[in-house]
Amino acid sequence: MDKPINAPSRDRLAELGRLIVKNSNGTDGMHPVAIDGLQCIRVSAPDMELPHVYKPCICVIVQGEKQVLLENEIYRYAPAQFLAVSVDLPLWGQVLVASPEAPYLCLAIDLDMHTIADLVAQSGDAGGSRGETSRGLFVGDLDDLTLEAVLRLARLLDAPHDIAVLAPLALREFHYRLLRGPYGSAIAQMAIAGSNMHKMGQIIRRMRTHYAEPIRVEELASHANMSPSSFHQHFKAVTALSPLQYQKRLRLTEARGLLLAGGMDAASAAYRVGYQSVSQFSREYARLFGAPPMRDVEALRRA
Repeated sequence: MDKPINAPSRDRLAELGRLIVKNSNGTDGMHPVAIDGLQCIRVSAPDMELPHVYKPCICVIVQGEKQVLLENEIYRYAPAQFLAVSVDLPLWGQVLVASPEAPYLCLAIDLDMHTIADLVAQSGDAGGSRGETSRGLFVGDLDDLTLEAVLRLARLLDAPHDIAVLAPLALREFHYRLLRGPYGSAIAQMAIAGSNMHKMGQIIRRMRTHYAEPIRVEELASHANMSPSSFHQHFKAVTALSPLQYQKRLRLTEARGLLLAGGMDAASAAYRVGYQSVSQFSREYARLFGAPPMRDVEALRRA
C-alpha cells in the first residue's frame, strides 16, 4: 500500500506542481530554468521506455508515476517520493501515469558533491563506514523538511532578482536536509574522500567523459587503489554492470542520441563513440535497442 501523504505535504506538492507547470511553458520535455542545476520535467502521456544517461541528481516527483530500469532492477516512484542517482548511470526511463489533465511533473536537482563533502566535514558526521558500497540509485520518501527545502528553492523561480544571492543558500539547505534525513548515510557516502562510493564515482565520471577511448580495467583499478578483482566487484555493486558493459551502454546511448539529432549516419555515429567496426556497432546496437540503428531511429521518430 502506498504511504499516505499528509495534508501539509499535499499542499506543498500542489504548489510545487504549479511552479513546474509554469516553468515548463505548457510543453512536454525537460526544461532548464534560471537556477543552474534545476530542470522542470513535464510529460502529458505515458511513454515508451527510453534510455538516458542520468547524472548525479535527485528527481522529486510531484504528479504521475515513473519507473527506471537498471539491468533487471525496477525502481518505481510516485508523488512524495524521489529518485536519487549518485553516479552517472545509463538507465531506461518510462513515465507510467500521466494525462493532459494531470501530466507527470518532476523537479530534477543536480547533486553537488563539493557541497555534500563540505557539509559532512562541517558536521563531523561521515554518515557511516567508508567501506560501504551500494547501488548507485535508490528511491526514497520525502520527509517534510526536505520537501519544504525543495519548495523554497523552486519559489525562487518567481523571484528572479533573488536567485543570484538566495539560490546557493537554498541549494545548500536542500543538500543539508538530505544529509540530515533518513537517507543521509547513503548521500554522504557519495562525497566522502576515500570511501568506495566516492572512488567509484570518480572513476565513472572519468569513463563518462572519455567514453570513446579504450579502457583497461587494470588501469582503472590502479586509479581506485584497488586490485582488479576488488575494483570489478565494487564497480558492479554500484552500477550493476561490469566496466566494459558500462562503457558499451554509454557508447550506444550516446550514439542513439547522435542519430536522433540528425545529420549523421550509422557509420559516423559508430566511429564518433569509439567503435572501430561498424558491423560490431550495428550488432550491439540492435541487441540493446531491438533494431538496427537507422530502423530504430526511424521508428522512434514515427512514435
